[in-house]
Amino acid sequence: MLFGSVQWVKSSVAGVLTAAALLCAASVSAMTIPCRVVGVTDGDTLTCLTEEKQQIKVRLAQIDAPEKAQPFGQRSKQALSDLVFQKDVVLEKETTDKYGRMVAKVLKDGKDVNLEMVRQGMAWVYDQYAHDREYFAIQQVAKSSRAGLWSDVDPVRPSDWRHGGGSASLQKASAAAPAVLAKASGKFSCNGKSYCREMTSCEEAQFYLNSCGVSRLDRDRDGVACETLCR
Repeated sequence: MLFGSVQWVKSSVAGVLTAAALLCAASVSAMTIPCRVVGVTDGDTLTCLTEEKQQIKVRLAQIDAPEKAQPFGQRSKQALSDLVFQKDVVLEKETTDKYGRMVAKVLKDGKDVNLEMVRQGMAWVYDQYAHDREYFAIQQVAKSSRAGLWSDVDPVRPSDWRHGGGSASLQKASAAAPAVLAKASGKFSCNGKSYCREMTSCEEAQFYLNSCGVSRLDRDRDGVACETLCR
């Protein structure tokens, strides 16, 4: 009788441990989601499609990319597209934001895409929400090497831009373009052009908008300069 009781206890304990292990595994699985990126909104927001054909709007955790109408906004979006668009990724969910988007780390072949955006100078570390000290270290390296947005004479935090802090900086940058912003970027340089009629191509117009801060080229604030040239 005693032997039978011992066996029952062992069996019960084993059952509890197995159930706990399965529950833990299910919890981990629920927080890690494989999917394919089917859309990129900007440098820190994308849309992912799961194997169950569920679309998930994802806000990249710990980073804040330039807004579309901000200098480097379009380049940031393109950088994220180059990294993940139409590619399989894994989402490591952290939370859900007030807009209902999943806030997550995005992994491509095990590589932290969020961190890579900071490394390329295509996103700021979002101080208010960042919790990984490596992000700050990588940002400092990008800043020191003037990568991406750090090549700007007066980069503005996206959070400041969203609250109206960007307009004054743009005006200042536009006024300073002939002198302070006389820097080359490939075949174009900021040499004082201010109007769409002065642009020779869509590429040049977009360069003046994103790299020289000439905001008048994007009147409807959709991130596209001189619609007559770029549409």
